Amino acid sequence: MKIGIITDSASNLDLAFINKHENLQMTPLMISYEGAFHRDIIEVDYATVYKKLETTKVTTSLPSLEDFHAAIAKFEKEGYTDIIVITISSQLSGTFQAFELASKDYKGANLHLYDSKTLSAAQGNLVKVALEGIENGLSISRIIADLNQVRYEDSIALFTVETLKYLREGGRIGKVEGTLGDLLNVKPVISVNDEGVYYTITKAFGMKRVMLAMRKTLKEKFNDDLLDLTIHYGNNLLKAQSLKEKLELGLNTREVLISQLTPVLGIHTGPEMYAIVARRVKK
Repeated sequence: MKIGIITDSASNLDLAFINKHENLQMTPLMISYEGAFHRDIIEVDYATVYKKLETTKVTTSLPSLEDFHAAIAKFEKEGYTDIIVITISSQLSGTFQAFELASKDYKGANLHLYDSKTLSAAQGNLVKVALEGIENGLSISRIIADLNQVRYEDSIALFTVETLKYLREGGRIGKVEGTLGDLLNVKPVISVNDEGVYYTITKAFGMKRVMLAMRKTLKEKFNDDLLDLTIHYGNNLLKAQSLKEKLELGLNTREVLISQLTPVLGIHTGPEMYAIVARRVKK
């Protein structure tokens, strides 16, 4: 058995990381503006997308099925017998459903579709878990069990936004509350539930207090467990670096990475966003 992995660009994995792994392929989601489609990360960058958000309508769409089939064909040519496909939450994108439909009558390599029910580094962490499982010679069923353990027990994704405008416009508001938030400077702490839908954990006045609320949420879930963290930001690296320092002081961290949010996700949050993805380190 030779196992490969396909994921989409919502996993927020660095291109250098993807290119380093021969058994990993990424199919980018698409970004559309001014009548043209662009592949997320590959054909468009953060600065361009955030600038376009201010001046024109920017939308997102599913990865190209041609890209999906090309990734499968590449693996098959290289002798892969099984492919694990790890997608963004099916409640936030139609990617899983599109890949599932495209796979129904497939006669080649065995395709194992996994709906991450999450996104960003939380999805990327699942890809890393699968890669580790393959490296350790684990079976498909064991790898899937490990993915479930990390997704539903050992990790959490939290984020906040300066305005709910972009989530509303993109139809990604989910169970997030707070229609007066923009006016009153009330900021939500948003997470993704087990069904893969956004919901509000708590709210706070102003960005400083919401950051404290996010750290408190992590402390309540993980206590003093050792954590790996990823901090996502939109357009303010300095604030992300400041948040990193505060988290390292208040939590038991092994590694804290700072990663700019991929453009296709930034369209739905706006540039003024921050996320913390935490994963418990296995003992």
